[in-house]
Amino acid sequence: MKQLIYLDNAATTKTRPEVVEAMLPYFTEQYGNPSSVYDFSAGPKKAIADARETIARSLGAKTNEIYFTAGGTESDNWALVATAEAYRAKGNHIITSKIEHHAILHTCQYLESRGFEVTYLDVDENGVVKLEELKKAIRPETILISIMFANNEIGTIQPVKEIGSIAKEHGILFHTDAVQAFGHLPIQVDECHIDMLSASGHKLNGPRGIGFLYIRTGVKSRSFIHGGAQERKRRGGTENTPGIVGLAKACEIAMNSMEERTNREKELRDYLIDRVLKEVPYTRLNGHPVNRLSNNANFAFQFIEGESLLIMLDMDGICGSSGSACTSGSLDPSHVLLAIGLPHEIAHGSLRLTLNEEITKEQLDYTVESIKKIVDRLRSMSPLYEDFMKHQNR
Repeated sequence: MKQLIYLDNAATTKTRPEVVEAMLPYFTEQYGNPSSVYDFSAGPKKAIADARETIARSLGAKTNEIYFTAGGTESDNWALVATAEAYRAKGNHIITSKIEHHAILHTCQYLESRGFEVTYLDVDENGVVKLEELKKAIRPETILISIMFANNEIGTIQPVKEIGSIAKEHGILFHTDAVQAFGHLPIQVDECHIDMLSASGHKLNGPRGIGFLYIRTGVKSRSFIHGGAQERKRRGGTENTPGIVGLAKACEIAMNSMEERTNREKELRDYLIDRVLKEVPYTRLNGHPVNRLSNNANFAFQFIEGESLLIMLDMDGICGSSGSACTSGSLDPSHVLLAIGLPHEIAHGSLRLTLNEEITKEQLDYTVESIKKIVDRLRSMSPLYEDFMKHQNR
């Protein structure tokens, strides 16, 4: 079997063995429904309470401000829809950015169909929200600002603390989609003036199908899933005890290893970026050159199609992405790359590589050599590249 080099950790991560081990008893031994009153349910009930405390502590939040969900998409939907409805008497205007995950953008489109107005902020060439434009977009009827903590495609980290300060100054709620950031960046909700925060377990070596929404005490947010009294009557449905335990264990490990892990990832990420930019001509790095996630490298290669590049990388045992995993079946160029100003023909030639702590320098060397070989081959078949080189050689 050929080697597997997994460089798509922004899409999902491998569940840690310690996480699986922590979850197992809640499938086979302590499987009682935590909402039941008998003693057999005391163990699962306590496990959920302990998990809530672990996650709250990681954010500097209170335990009763953490609500478990099925993942980041549900958390984003809840934050926008239930909150917008709760504050509709105050106003109907929401501010977000053009580079949000589709869990935010599609939810905003749904809210527009329900009579809400949404302002989609532009970003600069590095994918950073412009604070002056944010201030100008605020109206008396603005009730919510939702800006992601770090972008899932290009890795750019937003000035969340400054955005939170602007929101607080104007009495507007601030939600951040921290699905890519939680467990990879230090986050304190009070310091950043965050009122709501979404996160997902499978982005930090936890299980799939579990996430949480932080809701600051005092924020009005209606029940999102009806049918039970779970999650303090805001999210009905039997609790996913194994998933919740796994999420908390993954959170604990991520917080304890964050500094060492991210420093190593940065070193390898920068090595990868440096080699690709130096050795593959007509290539650019997408996203902020410094303020980006420690494991994210996103390139645009001129004169090639990203889909062909991905297929040929896969033949070499390398897993990468051309953008968000949720849109990998789409032939349209990334909305994020278009928002930072790339023309369609260049945006189509994008490649996102996201590292984990197991990746080695040798594997990255193999990846770079594979990229060089494939890009050369694809360009040799491109009439656009042939025409470009003729003009260059005149």
